[in-house]
Amino acid sequence: MNIPMITPDQIGAFLFVFLRMSAMIALLPIFGDRPVLLRVRAGLSLILSFLVFPFVDPGNVPAVTGNVVSMILSLAGEVLVGVILGFAVRFVFAGIQYAGELAGLQMGFYIANVLDPVSNGQVSVIAEIQYMMALVVFLVVDGHHVLLQAVTESFRILPLGGLHISGPLVQTIFDWTRGVFVIALKIGAPIMAALIFTNVALGIVARTVPQINVFIVGFPLQIAVGFLFLGLSVPIFITMVARLFSRIPGELGAVLRLM
Repeated sequence: MNIPMITPDQIGAFLFVFLRMSAMIALLPIFGDRPVLLRVRAGLSLILSFLVFPFVDPGNVPAVTGNVVSMILSLAGEVLVGVILGFAVRFVFAGIQYAGELAGLQMGFYIANVLDPVSNGQVSVIAEIQYMMALVVFLVVDGHHVLLQAVTESFRILPLGGLHISGPLVQTIFDWTRGVFVIALKIGAPIMAALIFTNVALGIVARTVPQINVFIVGFPLQIAVGFLFLGLSVPIFITMVARLFSRIPGELGAVLRLM
């Protein structure tokens, strides 16, 4: 039986695949979250790289015996590709979490923060609730399968070593940053609007009936109104989040074509 020989160029090409895969997996929700052990992420990246590698076109991968500087720059380019693809997904979740931060601030939860196991920092209780709800929706709509398919498709759209940073690519990344605030305002609008009207009503009551201690009444009322509208807006939240997730494959394909 003839055992196929593995050439140095094939090893180099596999390293390119592994770096792009690892960089993206490290930033994806669920796969790249802190509770997932580093060895699990590395193992998943390695397995996916082995599965994808036979279908990958080496493209512009420099020869292993070629210029070392060119090889290092190309490897860094693959890491950058994976990081950009991972951030495309992370920005959506950042917008969802920021919506919870705004709602929690309006409800008076800016003191009662919890430890977020994902970022290992303090976040609002509402932000953590909405982030977990978004993760559930992400799994229900098979977002993890779609992302893995998008990673595989990325090697067809953008061959190994084919990264070119252009003006439209940089502009797209800036648009994603702006989109975080747009997503936050759209998702948090029902709760924030209800709480603003509640504050206005409390202000009117304070002026018309000065005997009422608005500070004592206001805090529990804001929390009650916030949770009420948080529950009422769940169907809207699920619809909006599912729509955002459905746009991710198109966004990934578009940014890959700009590289």
